[in-house]
Amino acid sequence: MAEKKLSKKALNKSFRNWAYGNLTCFSQEHMQTFGYLCAMLPLVEELYDTKEEQKEAMNTYTAFFNTEPQVGTIIVGITAGLEEAKANGNEDIDAEAINGIRAGLMGPLAGIGDSLVVGTLIPILLGIALGLSTGGSVVGPIFYIVAWNLIMAFGMKFLYFKGYELGGKAVDILVGEQATAIREAIVMLGTMVVGSVAATWVSVKTSFHLVNSAGKEFLNLQNQLDGVYPGFLTAAFVIFCWWLMSKKKVSPVVTMLILVVVAFIGVMIGFFNPGLKY
Repeated sequence: MAEKKLSKKALNKSFRNWAYGNLTCFSQEHMQTFGYLCAMLPLVEELYDTKEEQKEAMNTYTAFFNTEPQVGTIIVGITAGLEEAKANGNEDIDAEAINGIRAGLMGPLAGIGDSLVVGTLIPILLGIALGLSTGGSVVGPIFYIVAWNLIMAFGMKFLYFKGYELGGKAVDILVGEQATAIREAIVMLGTMVVGSVAATWVSVKTSFHLVNSAGKEFLNLQNQLDGVYPGFLTAAFVIFCWWLMSKKKVSPVVTMLILVVVAFIGVMIGFFNPGLKY
């Protein structure tokens, strides 16, 4: 019997299904399971002739799955290669082995992806976009939209086909001491990027001051803070937000509402001055 080989058309359709539909029917119970099923469907249809074989193969991918969707694209590519090998009668690869590899990879790649994409790439792109948006320019948002989509389109496609090419060999690269070192390095880089973005674009200053009976200012709190620790209030607010979301598990929306309340009260008592004129 001739060896079965996935066509470029089927692989491209599988990639598109994942790229655009990885959150298909997303729920807390299934997460990305249905998106994965959509991605594997064109491959299974091409590899197996009968409906019974196709149903059996698709049943492999009904198990719970969730990872960082951009970097996690490589897992879909890996399983495409594994499914092809399984369809060709490789006795070392069965449904249990494929699900074991999926389960083993989704956690480590979620850590790498969150650190690399959410913690590093997005803040860098937003930092550049904010700089280009000075004075209300539309160049900033256009840059972000174009840059993000180009990087994701080509990056995800590269990872998908690299995963397909490597197959099971990718597991040794993505899990283990080497992957842990890469993940820790990315986390450190992402932390520095977020810190630099906060220092550059977040500015919290107080207008609190005291005057004597003659109307002469004898205490300017902002000048005093700058003399001891420039940017102290900015750092304090950033750490406060991190503490709320990381330690107290407060959602970003609630955190923003808390900041609105703090700002409102601060303006009312004269601690902050928004510089508005009526």
